[in-house]
Amino acid sequence: MPKMNAAVVTSFERPPRYQPFDIPHPSDQQALVDVLAAGLHPRVRTGAAGAHYTSTGALPMIPGIDAVARRPDGSRIYFVVDDQVLGTMADKTLVDDRRSVALPDDVDAATVAATVNPAMPAWIALRRRVPIEPGQSVLVLGATGNAGAMAIRVAGRLGAGRVVAAGRNLERLSALRSLGADDSVQLTDDREATSRALGAAAGEVDIVLDYLWGEPAQRAITTLLTARTDRSRALDWVQIGAIAGPTIELPSVALRSANFRLQGMGQGAVPEHVYLAELPALIAEIGAGTIAIHANATPLADVERVWAVTDAPGERTVLVP
Repeated sequence: MPKMNAAVVTSFERPPRYQPFDIPHPSDQQALVDVLAAGLHPRVRTGAAGAHYTSTGALPMIPGIDAVARRPDGSRIYFVVDDQVLGTMADKTLVDDRRSVALPDDVDAATVAATVNPAMPAWIALRRRVPIEPGQSVLVLGATGNAGAMAIRVAGRLGAGRVVAAGRNLERLSALRSLGADDSVQLTDDREATSRALGAAAGEVDIVLDYLWGEPAQRAITTLLTARTDRSRALDWVQIGAIAGPTIELPSVALRSANFRLQGMGQGAVPEHVYLAELPALIAEIGAGTIAIHANATPLADVERVWAVTDAPGERTVLVP
């Protein structure tokens, strides 16, 4: 059987290895494409470790959830995959036309592969889950990570009147001013001081994009609701990531004593056609440079070496066959 090169996971305890893999055969509504660039996102790592909530536990598998590829007719596309076994980190993969969009000729493939995944949650959250109104204020909880920093840019681009960044890394918080953060709050081990600072800076925000969850979110919910001058004014909380922990304790009074609306943003929260409908506008912003992350293009053959390397702020590893 014809072979291709791929990053292959044979154990959830080890990084994928670069090795030959059978070239897959397309079925109806699928096409075999040449992968040009695939982002090494945190979501890809959790999937390859069998730790993501969508994991089926099937091995061997090729990791990768999205990529830029070239179709047999020479056109380029950005696409996402739903196959837990056959991902995008390979010379070739299968694409369902219903899960792809055309890529303009003047957009850099690696930049798109690096940016869409970290930008999409905030983009969909503020366009579809809680459509932002011009001038509304946004708190990004967990803003010092790449996805959180991207959320600051997205919020500003979509019309936020004020954006507050919250995170632990003080140096990174300061740098976020250049991305559009109007104010910042350092999350420290001093709970009382952190609560006071968060209440003063973000007590009146309209929307929270939460990349942390766990204890920081648990404390922030109580802090913000307590600090509001009018608790009947809606506070929309969009839960996106769980870096600080998978669970919280939410007192029932938080839901009864305020207009607090909690919802999530992730796979399954929004129909696929919604994602696809938003991709052209997001890719246009990436092409214009208004929303973009620096792509560290790395040969796919080096996947095992770079797998555990932490990306610097504002950068993302992109594997290139």
